[in-house]
Amino acid sequence: MKAKRVLIADDHAIFREGLRQIIAGIENYEVADEVENGLEVLCKIRNNKYDLVVLDISLPGRNGLDVLADIKRHKPKLPVLILSMYPEEQFGLHALQAGAAGYLTKGMPVHELTNALQRIGMGKRYISPSLAEAVVDRLDHETERPTHESLSPREYQIACAISAGKKPKQIAEELTMSVKTVGTYRSRIFLKMNFSSNAELIRYMAGKELI
Repeated sequence: MKAKRVLIADDHAIFREGLRQIIAGIENYEVADEVENGLEVLCKIRNNKYDLVVLDISLPGRNGLDVLADIKRHKPKLPVLILSMYPEEQFGLHALQAGAAGYLTKGMPVHELTNALQRIGMGKRYISPSLAEAVVDRLDHETERPTHESLSPREYQIACAISAGKKPKQIAEELTMSVKTVGTYRSRIFLKMNFSSNAELIRYMAGKELI
């Protein structure tokens, strides 16, 4: 059986090496390429064939959720596993809505990563029990959706950053955008959530245990 070709996208060389060793131990899987920023991901998928992408959210050059959206535009059938340091309750649902085949935190056991890769390699989705519960809970309360769920993945990411006390300049540097663009997103967030100040946003996010 032909080995499934995996593209790893993470900006930490030591972590990529660990992933490479784990994937090498899975039958019929191989790491075909690895990159350290979002722009390289798009270049690689345009010029090469992969069966699966393992993608971090925090990438230099271009945010992982934006890269995910671009992958889905260029290669809609290419499955993507988001492997991030951010907890599921922050970005799990957003990642699935954006087209990810699965979401896994970096603190999970190795066997869960193996399970996720194998499921996704078979054309299925990987959803952890806790994330599955969140999905079901959302369906049960679709008419009572929390305000923050109206935000796009990028808006939500910036809302989390603001709530964590980060200044516009710091957010702009981390997400590779201008301070003006951060301000535009902040205005959209406030409009959607009907807030008028950072303090209101922080109180809301803290009340939902999102920060």
